[in-house]
Amino acid sequence: MSEFDLSSPDIAGLSRRYPAVMQPTPMGRILTAAFVIFLLALVVFGVWWLEFDFQRVRSGMGKLGQFVVLMFPPASDGQGFSYFKALGETLAIALLGTLLGAVLAFPLGVLAATNVIPNWIFRFGLRRSLDVVRSVDTLVWALIWINVVGLGPFAGVLAIASSDLGAFGKIFAETIEGASKKGVEGVRSTGGTKLHEVRFGLLPEVLPVILGQILYFFESNTRSASIIGIVGAGGIGLHLYEQIRTVEWQSVCYIVIMILITVAIIDYISTKLRSVIAGRGAGNRGS
Repeated sequence: MSEFDLSSPDIAGLSRRYPAVMQPTPMGRILTAAFVIFLLALVVFGVWWLEFDFQRVRSGMGKLGQFVVLMFPPASDGQGFSYFKALGETLAIALLGTLLGAVLAFPLGVLAATNVIPNWIFRFGLRRSLDVVRSVDTLVWALIWINVVGLGPFAGVLAIASSDLGAFGKIFAETIEGASKKGVEGVRSTGGTKLHEVRFGLLPEVLPVILGQILYFFESNTRSASIIGIVGAGGIGLHLYEQIRTVEWQSVCYIVIMILITVAIIDYISTKLRSVIAGRGAGNRGS
């Protein structure tokens, strides 16, 4: 028998535990069908309102094919060193921006967690502030910081950090709220203060998860840092924009391949590091 087969006792037990799923009421079926119809209607309305024209997409595929042909073979046109230098700048922007955003967001995430700060008014204000910061895209933050500090990679670092600040704050707070209470209760039973509960009972539980999230964001921010260079925030994006603007498709392909290989390497290393961190975190919880 397959491991996915369910015997009658299993089905009976599931029916008792999840009656709404196993034995839905007529009203529940009606509400589910109404929700699905609403989503389909919303999709149809969106296609109509945004004036989707699939005929234009089909006719434009020929032009896309021409661009692909013009891209090969990739060529640097003697600017390979400049491209690699700009790519290194992009990686530095992503790394520094991610670390700065994480460092600034960590205390805010701790203060926004329910099991750390019980005052809901303070937490509500802090979380809504993080939502406001998080709602602004990285490219918009780049445009803002360029007008504040001028063109260059420094604006790119601040743009990445600003965008990550809101996202990290929300993720850190949710991670802390989902942590096990055993460590905190153990510290409390020994007469520890609230600060001791957070430092010795809570942080060792959540730090491996937080480190894994930071690594994932660094991988994602490498792609973002490649784009914000287009508006003057430093990195490889400016070279990519210039080659597209001058219709140098072979150089565009060369730069794109460089970015793809870099992101693939970072993804591989980040995945391995996250696995190691997750394994150590599981070992700490089990001990």
